[in-house]
Amino acid sequence: MANKSRRLRQWFLALEPRVLAMMSGPLLIKIKPWADKHDIFSFAREPLARGLAFGLFCSLIPGPLQMLGALAACVLWRGNIVAGFGATLVSNPLTILPLYIAAFNIGAYILPGKVSLPPVSNIANASFGTADWYLAMSTWLQSLGWPLVVGLPVLGLLLAGLGYATVQIGWLWPVYKRHRTIKRKAG
Repeated sequence: MANKSRRLRQWFLALEPRVLAMMSGPLLIKIKPWADKHDIFSFAREPLARGLAFGLFCSLIPGPLQMLGALAACVLWRGNIVAGFGATLVSNPLTILPLYIAAFNIGAYILPGKVSLPPVSNIANASFGTADWYLAMSTWLQSLGWPLVVGLPVLGLLLAGLGYATVQIGWLWPVYKRHRTIKRKAG
């Protein structure tokens, strides 16, 4: 585990100069000093963890606004944009249905009263990607109501917290192992 974590950390640190070199083009050269100052392309532990957390939270924003939301959050709070953009891909046509069902169940648990999940049968009967499928999906989403509205931010915060903690633990795990080894040898 420690070797994998160390290799992943070294890969991220080696990725940073390549991303910054891409910014040397004529269109991006003017924002390069600002980007360096704000750590939005830094692959250090903290900006990477923040970027992943912002991306996971924004992945639940409906429609094409996910990456714009992740970009805004990463720029405002100094998160890694590459990690933020990558994390928004968690929600895609294959995973959006289970994510929204989970968000609905979280919202139904939080809100008072008993609410049941509307049937998904119309979506399952339509061919994926067709106009019928999109119509069935939008009708089903509208029927989810307040439990979805309440559950989405809660699920987003849970995913963001898990992503942030995963990067922090994964990054610091080799340090912890080394400390334990030194302590064991000394004591």
